[in-house]
Amino acid sequence: MESVNMHEAKTRLSQLVARAQQGEGFIIAKAGKPLVRVTAIDSPEPGHQKRIGFLAGQLSIPDDFDRMGEDEIADMFGG
Repeated sequence: MESVNMHEAKTRLSQLVARAQQGEGFIIAKAGKPLVRVTAIDSPEPGHQKRIGFLAGQLSIPDDFDRMGEDEIADMFGG
């Protein structure tokens, strides 16, 4: 999450708010100390965002996944 100082936030507020609306929150800091986090109203609370692994147990990957199509690939490269 991007951190901006107070003066920069004042200068670029409309641009930063537009980015926050797209899901890119930011932190406003004063003298290098974080003060507030700005996110879109409809964004999920911190810690409640979906993470990698939400399909765990619903997919299966073949054991030979890293070797699938190796003959065709070798043929394409003259192997």
